Amino acid sequence: MSKQTILGRVTQLAKANINALLDQAEDPQKMLDQLIRDYSANITEAEQAVATTIGNLRMLEADHKEDVEAAAEWGAKALAASRKADGLRASGSAADADRFDNLAKVALGRQLRSEQEAKTAEPTIAAQTEVVDKLKSGLDAMKDKLTGLTAKRDELVARAKTAQAQNTMLDAVKNIDVMDPTSDIARFEDKVRREEARALGRQELAASSLDAQFEALDDLETSSEIEARLAALKSARAA
Repeated sequence: MSKQTILGRVTQLAKANINALLDQAEDPQKMLDQLIRDYSANITEAEQAVATTIGNLRMLEADHKEDVEAAAEWGAKALAASRKADGLRASGSAADADRFDNLAKVALGRQLRSEQEAKTAEPTIAAQTEVVDKLKSGLDAMKDKLTGLTAKRDELVARAKTAQAQNTMLDAVKNIDVMDPTSDIARFEDKVRREEARALGRQELAASSLDAQFEALDDLETSSEIEARLAALKSARAA
């Protein structure tokens, strides 16, 4: 996997709009669980790739350091050989002086090559360093988002359990309303009241019948009194 591909994936994942994905999900909790699994896997994969990229950068830096040190070392050797040649030439040993000057030239050539290699590596190291910094930032953002995803999942699970408990309670209350014993008591009380009313009605009817009987008796007594008085009148006239 190239560093460009790694960087692109990490950046895309770090910028993913989780809320938009959740809005489209039929089951947000399941989607969050899947996102967490995918995110964790991607983070692990990205960490391995970033570690490899960092390792390559450290190797480039080590090689650059060796080139810089080699350039300095060859420069010191060239200086030492040149001074030796100057000393030999001053003492009249021209042949030996030329040999040391040639050594100085060889050392200078090695120094120049090491400097060129170091200089050539510097842009690559700078670019690689920038990529590594971006990858580290992307990984940090992914880890922060994973933390947010986990917290969101936990929040949704808690809310779902609360909602389920509330619905269970409401169902229980509804069932209690349907099987409310007070409604049976009310119906029984209404039946008792109807029976009491019927008894009162019968009592009233019974009382009316008794009154009628007493009234009939009174009428009979009145009629007997009239007959008795009529007989008395007839007896008085006959005398």
